[in-house]
Amino acid sequence: MKKTALFLALGLLASSHQAFAHNEPTSYAWDQFETFLDVSKKIGARLAGTQQEREMADWLTQQWTKQGYQVQTLPFEYKTKKGVAKSTNLVVDIPGESKQILVVGAHYDSTGAKNGSLGSLDNGSGMVALLALANDLKGKKLPFSVRLIAFGAEENGLRGSKAYVNRADKPLENVVAMINLDTIIGGDKLYVHSPLTKPYKCDYVKDANFESSPQLRDSLRAVSTRLYGDKAHLLHDAFKGYPQGETGSWSDHAPFACNGIKTAYLEATNFAIKGKGGNDGYSQIADKEYWTCFDDKAIGACDRKKEKQWGEIWHTKFDHPDYLLPKLAPRLKSQLNQNVNVLSNFVLEADKWIK
Repeated sequence: MKKTALFLALGLLASSHQAFAHNEPTSYAWDQFETFLDVSKKIGARLAGTQQEREMADWLTQQWTKQGYQVQTLPFEYKTKKGVAKSTNLVVDIPGESKQILVVGAHYDSTGAKNGSLGSLDNGSGMVALLALANDLKGKKLPFSVRLIAFGAEENGLRGSKAYVNRADKPLENVVAMINLDTIIGGDKLYVHSPLTKPYKCDYVKDANFESSPQLRDSLRAVSTRLYGDKAHLLHDAFKGYPQGETGSWSDHAPFACNGIKTAYLEATNFAIKGKGGNDGYSQIADKEYWTCFDDKAIGACDRKKEKQWGEIWHTKFDHPDYLLPKLAPRLKSQLNQNVNVLSNFVLEADKWIK
C-alpha cells in the first residue's frame, strides 16, 4: 500500500509538473493581451494607412525592443481610390542553427471601425501571439532561424504581405515555410488550414509558383494533437468550393503560397454553424448573445430572413474588449495559451517537421 501510495504521489507530482510546463506561456501571453487591449482602447481602431495604425506599429516595436530584439522597419506604399497610402511591415529575426527560415506572421491593422470594432481578435490576437512566441523563444536553441513579421494594411488587400514578398532584396531567400496567425482566438473551435489545392490568383507575383502542400498544416496539427488530444486544432469539413482543411486567399499566407512557400493558417471560428453563406466559418460563435436568434437544432439562425448578427465577431461591435472580456475571457486565455504553446513546440522541433 505504501509503495502504491508513493507511486501515486510521484505520478501526481509529475503530472502537476507537466501541467505547469504545459501552461508556461499563459501568464506572459495573457498579460500581454490585456495590455494590448488597454492600449488599443486608447489608440482606437487601426485602419490601414492611418495614424492609429502607425501608433500600434510603434507599440509593437517597443514591446519587441523590451524583449531584447532588434526590429527592422520596412515601410511601403500602395495605391487606393483616394491616392497613395503608406504603411509598415515590422520584422524580427531570431537566429537558429540553420540559415533556413521559418516565417510566422500576423497583421496588426484592423477594420470595421464604423461598426464599433477595435480589432481585439482580428487581429490583436495574432500580433500578441507573435510577441508571446518571441518571449518564449528567447535564448532557446532553434533548429531553424525564425522570422516574425507584423504586416500592415492586410485589411486593404493584403498590402503588407504583398509588399514584403515583392521586395527587391530577396526577402524569401532561405524561407522554407510560413505560418499565418489571423484571429486565432474567440471562435468556438481552433482550426489549422492549408491553401486551396486549386491555385490562387497570383497576378501580383512575378513568376508565381503556387504551393498548396498540406504538410505544414498537418505537422502543426500533429503537434497540437500531441499536446492537447481531443482539444487539438481541427480541420474544417469540406464545403462548397473548399475541400477539407483548405482555405482561400484572403489572408497573409496567400502571397507566400503564390511564391512557392509551404504555408499554414491558424484560426478560431466554427465551421459547424450554418451562417449567412453556409458552413464557411464566417459565423464564429454559437453563443445566443451574438445572434438575433440562434436555433440549437439547426445550428444557425431561427429565421434566416430576419437574422442580423449571424454569430459574427470579426469586423463588428463584438470585436471589442467591452463585449469580449466579461463573457469570453477564460476561453480567450485558454485558446491564446494553446496557440502559443503549439507554435513554440513546433518551432523548437521544426527540423523534424519541415522537409
